[in-house]
Amino acid sequence: MILAIDIGNTNIVLGCLEDSKILFEARMATDLVKTSDQYCAELKTMLSLFEVETEKIEGCIISSVVPPVLNSFRTAIRKLTGKQPLVVGPGIKTGLNIRMDNPTEVGADLIVAAVAAIEQYGKPLLLVDMGTATTITAVDNKGSFIGGCICPGLKISMEALTGRTAQLPGISLDAPQRAIGKNTRDCMRSGIMLGAAAMLDGLLDRMEAELGMEATIVATGGIAKFVLPLCRRKMVYDGSLMLKGLDLLYRRNIK
Repeated sequence: MILAIDIGNTNIVLGCLEDSKILFEARMATDLVKTSDQYCAELKTMLSLFEVETEKIEGCIISSVVPPVLNSFRTAIRKLTGKQPLVVGPGIKTGLNIRMDNPTEVGADLIVAAVAAIEQYGKPLLLVDMGTATTITAVDNKGSFIGGCICPGLKISMEALTGRTAQLPGISLDAPQRAIGKNTRDCMRSGIMLGAAAMLDGLLDRMEAELGMEATIVATGGIAKFVLPLCRRKMVYDGSLMLKGLDLLYRRNIK
């Protein structure tokens, strides 16, 4: 059994896998000020909740886009399991050809998701990840990571809109009934939700045209499942892509 952890800007996704089967998947809030002891206690509680015995954990792998939390979590895992976790970063074998101006700038989360998507859905593909930021990654027909785009996430856009305008209220991320809203909340919901869907449709059209061929579109991230039904492009939703990718990378690097 391995423990796989993805540390994002908003949430930490973690789960245990055995023979590539996900035994459980859970989330905890990312907190920059928590100590390794606090993360250790929280992780221990989470594993107990899903009846996972730490003695049965054979190895751990972490991907992170938050360096301070990575250090705390790495220490927490050592304290709890006695294992030295494998960290996705320079020197790890990914099997992915990264054709970027500076490959070291590519986030670990994008690499992990791309590895899993190629393995499960083939190539070429466009990978949409909707979290704190919305990213679209392009993988060509040779399986090379050739680039992508980064957009403000849905919640960031909503918080910016409500935080900088005195008369606009906070809203829930429900699907709008129509594009032309009849009240302030409906107008905001249309702009945010349908705006995100239209942005994805437009960007995917342009990126697919640059690829020069039809691509499989795979979406992941906690917010994606709310936006995908509003998009006109056909997409496959896979909420467990990160855990699958971490499992693949662990098996490729640990004999």
